[in-house]
Amino acid sequence: MSLAVAVQMDPLDSINIAGDSTFALMLSGQSRGHRLFHYTAEDLNYADGRVWAKAHPVTVQRVAGNHFEFGEPVSLDLGDEADVVLMRQDPPFDLGYITATHLLERIAYKTLIVNDPANVRNAPEKVFVLDYAHFMPPTLVTRSLDEARAFLAKHGEVVVKPLHGNGGKAIFKVGSDGANLSALIEVFNMTWREPHMIQAFLPDVAQGDKRIVLVDGEIAGAINRLPGAGEIRSNLAVGGSAVKTELTETELAICAELGPELKKRGLLFVGIDVIGGKWLTEINVTSPTGIVAIDRFNGTDTAALIWAAIEAKVAARA
Repeated sequence: MSLAVAVQMDPLDSINIAGDSTFALMLSGQSRGHRLFHYTAEDLNYADGRVWAKAHPVTVQRVAGNHFEFGEPVSLDLGDEADVVLMRQDPPFDLGYITATHLLERIAYKTLIVNDPANVRNAPEKVFVLDYAHFMPPTLVTRSLDEARAFLAKHGEVVVKPLHGNGGKAIFKVGSDGANLSALIEVFNMTWREPHMIQAFLPDVAQGDKRIVLVDGEIAGAINRLPGAGEIRSNLAVGGSAVKTELTETELAICAELGPELKKRGLLFVGIDVIGGKWLTEINVTSPTGIVAIDRFNGTDTAALIWAAIEAKVAARA
């Protein structure tokens, strides 16, 4: 099966090919005989029921600094000329991201969009996870300084983070004395219109923040991400390091509960974050990462699992 695959992502010259999950997917898809096209979300157009993008046919190779080659750009009809669209641009999950999901949703009945755009829109990382609050640390979503102070008084130490942030950016720990909490909420309220997430600080984060990848609802693998020196954040994008890991009984139970719902929603490639072997903090559906590190430690081929699931879904539609 040779598929025409449109990859909606960030500019290719901006990525780090050593760990980029989208690039790993492109390499794997190309090796399976699929034809790749690259475009950015800003290239999307709509008229008369059609959604198209100015896209470049692209070939990729794992050579730093020379990792892709574009063909001449084409006006690619994503409904009639693409079999699959990989929606892989990085967050933030803002109105631009939401608009892209609305446009792609209009062709989802005939082109497979991974992940399903309507369910990406309805499942932002730190909001969808609230459906599984019984696995989460104590959590408050608010813009209120008074509520934040009361939550801090109850839990001693807290972490404050943007509700639609990504990559570990703008995550702050506030100690029990509450120093800077009021200034922090003030800055957050000036920067973002939506509420913010405040959670009880988990000392277990020093032992790592596990990224578990699920493919079509099934566990594909995991890594444990350790914070860098002087950090509470373990995201690889902000200096965390990855180590091999195994799943705990609670993590297996979390995946067993989430898996059927992810599959039902068409969320084929998902990364969840778990601290201390038991605290679920995020369900990443917009542009999850981690498969390169997982495969390096486990000797697996997660990209191939993702493509097998995609190919099966395309064949079932046909």
